[in-house]
Amino acid sequence: MTSPAPIRVLIVDDHPMVAEGIQSILESYDDIHVAGTCNSARTAIDTVNETSPDVILMDLNMPDMGGLTATEILLEQRPGTRVLVLSMHDSPEYIASALSHGAMGYILKDVPTDEIKQAIDAVMAGERYLCTGASGSLQPKEGDTREALTGREQTILLQLAQGKSNKEVANALEISVRTVETHRKNIKRKLGISSTAGLTRYALEHGVLQGTGVSI
Repeated sequence: MTSPAPIRVLIVDDHPMVAEGIQSILESYDDIHVAGTCNSARTAIDTVNETSPDVILMDLNMPDMGGLTATEILLEQRPGTRVLVLSMHDSPEYIASALSHGAMGYILKDVPTDEIKQAIDAVMAGERYLCTGASGSLQPKEGDTREALTGREQTILLQLAQGKSNKEVANALEISVRTVETHRKNIKRKLGISSTAGLTRYALEHGVLQGTGVSI
């Protein structure tokens, strides 16, 4: 009987020691093949079709492009790929945002080594995985019944809150103006906001504009 092909894993982290450590751990398993390591999100995007990973271990904070933006782009290129965010941040906001951008799991960098393998097995089985330190972060707050924004909607909210027109957003994201208009309507409906100023205020209060220099 032929053995199943090993799980192909791509490691994306700008700290060489972290990437090498994870690679060393994963290569001790017979059913995992490390298809590559990338020290930047852009490198991962440029090489993902060559490495053909089943699972991507994605760092959140990288200098050239954030892990969440990279996750969204990578999943548009290869929708069947599972992304596992590997981060030092255990706040609910980070975790919820990662999952809304399409990640199937979230594990902290200080987890036991065998938990990384457990997470990979879980997402390969189609299950969402949150490590022990991240569990419970997605529990809805009492009284909060708002429908969550998708990763794409969060990206468009950021663009709109920066004062860009529908056409400018469409050009930046390489989508149609009609698609932007549809997303804009859905964002306003989900947030219960009717004006662009209201969207900007929401983005500012919820940290969407953090680090962009936008104020209101």
